[in-house]
Amino acid sequence: MNVLVLGAGAVGGYFGARLAEKGENVTFLVRKRRQEQLLKRGLRVHSVHGDIHLDQPQLIVAGEEAGPFDVVILSNKAYHLDDSLESIAPYVGEQTVVIPLLNGIAHMEQLWARFGRERVLGGLCFIETTLNEDGDVVQTSPTHEAVFGEWEGGRSERVDAIERAFAGTAATIRASANIQRDMWHKYLFITTLSGMTTLMNAAVGPIRDAVYGMELTRQLAEEAAAVMRALHAPIDEDIVEKQMKTFQNLGYGMKSSMLRDMEKGLPVEADHLQGYLLRRAEELGVAAPLLKVVYNNLKVYERKREAGK
Repeated sequence: MNVLVLGAGAVGGYFGARLAEKGENVTFLVRKRRQEQLLKRGLRVHSVHGDIHLDQPQLIVAGEEAGPFDVVILSNKAYHLDDSLESIAPYVGEQTVVIPLLNGIAHMEQLWARFGRERVLGGLCFIETTLNEDGDVVQTSPTHEAVFGEWEGGRSERVDAIERAFAGTAATIRASANIQRDMWHKYLFITTLSGMTTLMNAAVGPIRDAVYGMELTRQLAEEAAAVMRALHAPIDEDIVEKQMKTFQNLGYGMKSSMLRDMEKGLPVEADHLQGYLLRRAEELGVAAPLLKVVYNNLKVYERKREAGK
């Protein structure tokens, strides 16, 4: 199966390298600077599940002729979505399937508008990974899973074909018959995890140990879940309780990717994640006071970051 991965960063680099390691025909669509880096060093993955070194990964930059591709995997940050859609457009054909691994939900409308609902699957991933100073992928979490499926639910021939092609990869890449529910559940979890770790400027362990840490974490999750229920999102009735147990079992040093980005002085997905829920909460009259504090903290960071440039 011919696969195009947008970017060779922390997420795309990891899953793309795993697919290439397994034998899939993977091409990475990268910026010029990243291309130069990978041509010199190759794509290196340092992982708790085993290292990978692709000495000569297949690379293209936007505008180069390539393809046709059966699958395009989007692993970009939401604030790069507009540019990303422009970059992949020449490589999306009549039979191409686009799988986004972005956090949140808001990006789906943009993808449908650009490529049509028939070409876009739902998708998400669970992984803790980052790039080090050399541009290598560093993957540290026990979970390294990507999930995809038909937006309207159920199974299909194309989803089954992709799942068969990706079977045997040294990472979990699987199909879901209820991808909307899975995406909303992930949205709830990442909103809570990124919100608390960035607000407290701490990994999960110190937050859990603090006197009000778990109480505030639950409050943030309950607020986000209340907004989602007002939107008629298909989340489980007991999802907050389940996710609090997951939060309790996370590694002591676990950090959200948003906190890692802040530590590096990088942009954050405040508007795509917490901001989207707040806008909808205000439209629907749902109270979300702690979510406001989280979002305001992120916007202060953005202002300080811009001022420091």
